[in-house]
Amino acid sequence: MFPTKKVQNLVGTKVQVEMKGENSLLEGVLKSVDDYLNLHLVNTTEIDNGEKLRTLGSVVVRGNNIILIHPVNE
Repeated sequence: MFPTKKVQNLVGTKVQVEMKGENSLLEGVLKSVDDYLNLHLVNTTEIDNGEKLRTLGSVVVRGNNIILIHPVNE
């Protein structure tokens, strides 16, 4: 299975996204994803060292800046 198919299966669930060049994570509900793994997250918060820093709302993350995407178990 291709990575895009696995990520598309996560649409509608809460995920954490680790990005290049930053120590923070983004956590939000995955609204949509395209073939380049560009993500649209809603209800997004920025997390640093396990602490929620700020609420960002709706965010688009460019696919080439993503290191890791994983679902959040609530």
